Amino acid sequence: MQRRTLLTLGVVGAATLAIAGGTLALITPARRNAAFTEPTKGMLRAVARAVLGSLLPADEPSQAAALSAHLGRLEATIAGMPTAMQGEVDELLALVSSAPGRRALVGLSTAWSTAPTAEVAAALQDMRLSSLALRQQAFHALRDLTNAAHFADPSNWPSIGYPGPRDIQGTGPA
Repeated sequence: MQRRTLLTLGVVGAATLAIAGGTLALITPARRNAAFTEPTKGMLRAVARAVLGSLLPADEPSQAAALSAHLGRLEATIAGMPTAMQGEVDELLALVSSAPGRRALVGLSTAWSTAPTAEVAAALQDMRLSSLALRQQAFHALRDLTNAAHFADPSNWPSIGYPGPRDIQGTGPA
C-alpha cells in the first residue's frame, strides 16, 4: 500500500469516527444534566476496573462504593473543563459507550457490563499499541481521565507512596 493511500484512509477513518461520535452524542449523549447516562457509567466502571486493577478494593461492596465515588469525581472533573473540551469528551464517551463504537474504536465485542476485566484490559492495550492515532488518542483520554479522577482523592495517594503535598512552610505533608 502506498503511503498516500494509507494517509488518505487514516484521514477518512478519523473523519468518519468524528462524525459518528458527534451523531451518537446527539442521539445518545454521554451525560444528561452533567450526570453520566447508564451506558456511560457502565463503560467507565469497566475501564476503571481495567486501568486501576489492584488499586481498587478487592471485595465487591467496597469496590462498588469506590467506583461510585470515582464516577462522581469524573463528573466533577468534566464539569470543570472548558465547554468545548466537555463537548469533545462527551463525544468520545458517547462513541465508546455505544455498541458500534465499542466494537470499531475499542475492538471489544462483549458489552461493557458483561466483559471480563481481562478482556477490557486487553482491548485497551490493543488501543494503546494501535497504528491508528485516533485509537491511541482515545486510549490515552480514557486512561488519563480514569487516573486523574482516581488520584484526585487524597485517600488513594498512599497506594502509590505519595505522602501528599508539602505545606507552605515545608515542614511535611499538609
